[in-house]
Amino acid sequence: MLARTLAAIASGLLFGAGLVVSDMINPARVLAFLDVTGHWDPSLAFVMGGALIPSWLAYRIRGRRAAPAFDDRFHVPANGRLDGALLGGAVLFGLGWGLVGLCPGPAIAALTMGRWEVGLFVVAMLTGMAAYRLTLGRPVSAAR
Repeated sequence: MLARTLAAIASGLLFGAGLVVSDMINPARVLAFLDVTGHWDPSLAFVMGGALIPSWLAYRIRGRRAAPAFDDRFHVPANGRLDGALLGGAVLFGLGWGLVGLCPGPAIAALTMGRWEVGLFVVAMLTGMAAYRLTLGRPVSAAR
């Protein structure tokens, strides 16, 4: 159990450090990437492209192992369909990302900047998560 907790902490710290180094916690950088008709900043495309490498490696490793190192099974979505819940979630995610330049992971990492706007976004995000749980009556983890 301790090894699993330490692995989770190390993974979170590595992810957060990657967000900081790539400047993904800067909403202005994200919004400049999304502004394809104005002063477009393509640097985020390189960050996303670089993320494909470890993802590809992880899927290759997953194909060779029965289970991950610190769990009894891999947690990969079995549903490959495009349904209303997936499309609706993608639209909400895209609207939030496009309006304020933040998504959940970078928003939590950006709390370290101490900006009230980021805090407001995180509060709104947590409120939305709570509303989801209350309206559907099931925990978010059950959707995996």
